[in-house]
Amino acid sequence: MTGLLAVGVNVGIFLVLSVWLLISEKLLVRYGKCVVTINDGALVMEKEGGVTLLTALYENKVFIPSACGGKATCGYCKVNVINGGGPVLPTEIPFLSRGEMRSGTRLACQIKLKENIEIALPEDLLAVKEYRAKVSLVRKLTHDMKEINLDLIEPKEIQHRPGKYIQIQAPGPDGAVFRAYSISTPDYVKDKVQLIIRLVPGGIASTYLHNLKEGDEVKFTGPYGEFRLSENPDTAVLCIGGGSGMAPIASIIDSIYNRWPERTCYLFFGCRTTGDVFYLDRFKKMAEKYPNFKVCYALSDPLKEDEDWDGDTGFIHLSVDKRLPKNLDLQTFLCGPPPMIEAVQEVLKNKGYNPEDAFYDKF
Repeated sequence: MTGLLAVGVNVGIFLVLSVWLLISEKLLVRYGKCVVTINDGALVMEKEGGVTLLTALYENKVFIPSACGGKATCGYCKVNVINGGGPVLPTEIPFLSRGEMRSGTRLACQIKLKENIEIALPEDLLAVKEYRAKVSLVRKLTHDMKEINLDLIEPKEIQHRPGKYIQIQAPGPDGAVFRAYSISTPDYVKDKVQLIIRLVPGGIASTYLHNLKEGDEVKFTGPYGEFRLSENPDTAVLCIGGGSGMAPIASIIDSIYNRWPERTCYLFFGCRTTGDVFYLDRFKKMAEKYPNFKVCYALSDPLKEDEDWDGDTGFIHLSVDKRLPKNLDLQTFLCGPPPMIEAVQEVLKNKGYNPEDAFYDKF
């Protein structure tokens, strides 16, 4: 009993000291003004010290990716620190490779401004904006997927490459949260953004989006992303995905055939059952119009006796192995769960393609 009492006292003292240290830092520690210099002075901002670099950037309308709200659980908010910032924290290490740490890559949400700091950001991120939009269409695609159209209010236009994504602002129990969703509209559509949203059980943002109605307003930032479609019309394009991975794929395909009607493109899309299939009729019609567009859907679950299906069965990487030719000048985009992407990468490797050349989005 005495031992338990002693443990309780020690825990109590530890908690009191922890709270005291937090309060002391807020009340007693004053770092003064800190200057944040971005890209050799392309942008300079001044902020009172004590806040995180991520907060300072957002308050100055510099929107870098961050899906966890600064909790160091997503690893998206990477910046390259040239000077300042202090040492790498243990909370950052799981998200940084050794090469990244050697080159000064840090998580902006874990850097507290205590001194002047100089950072480098990709130029694309400096063009990211905050948007207001109105829901103009909500359409059910499957039992857990919806297509949502957002008409832009301010700014009125968005410039994006095929395969880019936005970060939706959704209300959470502890304040606003941001989640990334790919744009499914092609690059030539400037006044709206279309999303394909799968409902994640318990998901804050997907639940919020699935409950939206026409006329509701939303906020988002963007565009983000590293997908970059080759401008060479002689380069064939391979798109492989499943579920909500359709969003960037649809953007890429529609963008391709708006500019290059003769370009070769292969679409492989995996679904579990016939109830999970969407856009197939649309793509079949496109394939009739554009002979170099090849479409293959595959169902991974066993077919029921009453199901009508004339497409492939089995996991989608098996269809890729069977139907994708070798020796193409090929650019690849993979959008789906990690096991699918890893299986496809192995198939590509066996066919003589370099899987490291592919753009991919794991989710």
